[in-house]
Amino acid sequence: MSNEKQHIPSGYKPSPLGIIPEDWEVKRLGDIAEITSGTTPSRENSSFYSNGTIPWVKTTDLNNGILNKTEELVTEKAIDKTSLKILPSGTVLVAMYGGFNQIGRTALLGMNATVNQALSALVCKQEAFNHYVLAWLNYHVGDWKRLAASSRKDPNITGKDVERFPILVPKIEEQQRIVSVLSLWDTAIAKQTALIEKLNLRKRGLMQQLLTGKKLLKGFEGGTFHRLGNYISECNRRNNGCNRVLSVTNTRGFILQEEQFDKIVASNDTSNYKVVRRGEFAYNPSRVNVGSLAMLSDYDEGILSPMYIVFKANENIDKYYLLQCLQSWWFRGHIPAYTQGSVRDSLSFDGLCSMKFYIPTLQEQKAISCILGQADKEIEIAKGKLLHLQNQKRGLMQILLTGKKRIV
Repeated sequence: MSNEKQHIPSGYKPSPLGIIPEDWEVKRLGDIAEITSGTTPSRENSSFYSNGTIPWVKTTDLNNGILNKTEELVTEKAIDKTSLKILPSGTVLVAMYGGFNQIGRTALLGMNATVNQALSALVCKQEAFNHYVLAWLNYHVGDWKRLAASSRKDPNITGKDVERFPILVPKIEEQQRIVSVLSLWDTAIAKQTALIEKLNLRKRGLMQQLLTGKKLLKGFEGGTFHRLGNYISECNRRNNGCNRVLSVTNTRGFILQEEQFDKIVASNDTSNYKVVRRGEFAYNPSRVNVGSLAMLSDYDEGILSPMYIVFKANENIDKYYLLQCLQSWWFRGHIPAYTQGSVRDSLSFDGLCSMKFYIPTLQEQKAISCILGQADKEIEIAKGKLLHLQNQKRGLMQILLTGKKRIV
């Protein structure tokens, strides 16, 4: 470590959170807000829930933004007979436990509500602007998770952790200016998210029409339903030296196993792993109902756990058309009729082969896959713009919430 004195720009000062503006203060959340929690009224007492009118918020309701509705409601009797109390609109919530992915999630109440015991509720004092506190908590979600993971056997944070959590506090006017800038990006992000949803719905409508023959393309005569087994064949090649271990996810398709689990969890002996090659398909029999099926396109070859089923399309079906069929909601909706299993329903290769799909001529398949592929490209472009906006906002939070840049 250098012995040179750290340079402190004019108008700034050192603090436990680094160099900050001279007129900013380092405080604890407990200094700027009244912090409470809630409870879960007994489920055995129906009078606590039946015909309830008072919102009751759980960790799964939190959206890292403004919360205007909740999944459950409680009654006035639940308020009278338990430790629940109604929190005012504008209260900031942070999840203390409820699963590692939930820890640190936040919301700002857009209505009066009650909360369960897994949430800390921050009613901000006059010196703190609640939207600023929400932005601070959202920016530091990683700190919550590190605190939860490092301090206890079961990852969680406590009310004391929330009270002691540090926060940089500018004057209220500057807090409001910071929030005003960040809200511009929030608006753009919300619009882009809505656009993506609109594009997804449009593609889903196209799939329902084109992949079932309800809508015919001009110049084509359409097709009929056939057993998929006439168009695919299973691949049972065993590993012969490949060390690229893959997994199939329901959102990203094929990925390297270490990307999914942060490490390779494959057995040291992968000789019985299945080989999948570029242009071939694979799926997890017990998770295909949630979309864990994909076609390999990023690598020439990889290996998969023996539990996966690997197959390929024959020359009478376009593989991109087949991929669209297997990613459709129509396909997922028909899976239960072909699954089997006592503990967890599983779609065998024979079950997949027994399913009937709409199969037009090869030329029409290519035309349909081209249309749906273009819809996919539009969705991916929109998602890229959303990611860019999210990264921009993250960068703004980094400089505005630390005082590196001031808004005059």
